[in-house]
Amino acid sequence: MSLELTGVKEWGIKNERPIMIAGPCSVETEEQVMQTAIRLKDSNLDVLRGGIWKPRTRPNTFEGVGSIGLNWLKDAGRAIGVPVTTEVANSKHVYEALRAQIDILWIGARTTVNPFAVQEIADAVRGIDIPVLVKNPINPDLSLWMGALERLNKAGITKLGAIHRGFSTHGKSKWRNKPHWEIPIELKRQIPDLPIIVDPSHITGKRELIHPVSQKALDLDFNGLMIESHITPDKALSDAAQQITPERLIEIKIALLLRDSTTSNEAFLDQLEELRDSIDSVDDRIINILAERMQIARQIGECKKTNNITILQKSRWDEIFTKRKDSGVKVGLTEDFMKDLYMSIHKESIRQQETVMNDEEE
Repeated sequence: MSLELTGVKEWGIKNERPIMIAGPCSVETEEQVMQTAIRLKDSNLDVLRGGIWKPRTRPNTFEGVGSIGLNWLKDAGRAIGVPVTTEVANSKHVYEALRAQIDILWIGARTTVNPFAVQEIADAVRGIDIPVLVKNPINPDLSLWMGALERLNKAGITKLGAIHRGFSTHGKSKWRNKPHWEIPIELKRQIPDLPIIVDPSHITGKRELIHPVSQKALDLDFNGLMIESHITPDKALSDAAQQITPERLIEIKIALLLRDSTTSNEAFLDQLEELRDSIDSVDDRIINILAERMQIARQIGECKKTNNITILQKSRWDEIFTKRKDSGVKVGLTEDFMKDLYMSIHKESIRQQETVMNDEEE
């Protein structure tokens, strides 16, 4: 996928990596956002964020102060000499934000999921030289995310970036929004020059997990972080549990390790090349073993076809899944990895058997 992109250096941002975007989930009062900004100044902040319109799940909750807060946010950014950013969900929001001279816009997850809404925003910013960041959609759908980026780029937005804030998950989880790191990694692979900012606040939903997720984001070579910060987090009118004080944000930033993505150390490069050759050799064996396993699955399909037996044998699948999961855990592999691996193997095994039993063309 090819996009016409303008480098972050031309966005008015001080740092290329890691970019630090921070500020309250919601702008609540003029004093609150100003004091937050002043206390964040020593963090070497790149962009001050603040929500103006809040798309809440249910009505009768705090839905933001509205347009009046735009000038409060802009004044707070001016006070510490950094650009400001807020979320827009429709063309009216875009108009109000541009009128208040907001420097950077972002599109939220609930909007990215709707191509009609994204197109409305793309039309509203057409011909305007302003950076736009796009959060991933609520559901783990890379095509929707890329589609939103394409719509904006076709409208002439070249100062374009993505925000990874995790994906909604059903049932109990340690995450507010499951990271599914493989999705932003694939986005990075397909659009190498696209800056990707990670939002640990929304991924975790818990302030105590912000530091480890921030470190992982930098270790995966993403471009920066968006962290929610509030002068009195426990009294915040929205998302209190995931916000941290400016002082805590400064502590986290100091503790973060920024590793190089490349090196000229020849000894390291030689060792890395040797280890990668070993990985290639192991991968070749894995592929051949999987091919052998699927050939056996086809033989099982022939046997079931002859005896008119259903493909899915639940008791056998339960047995395989439990045994393989336990075996993997014993050698240091995670339960989640073994589950994902054997779900994929089982899916392909069923496909192989279906092909045999129904005389399908591959």
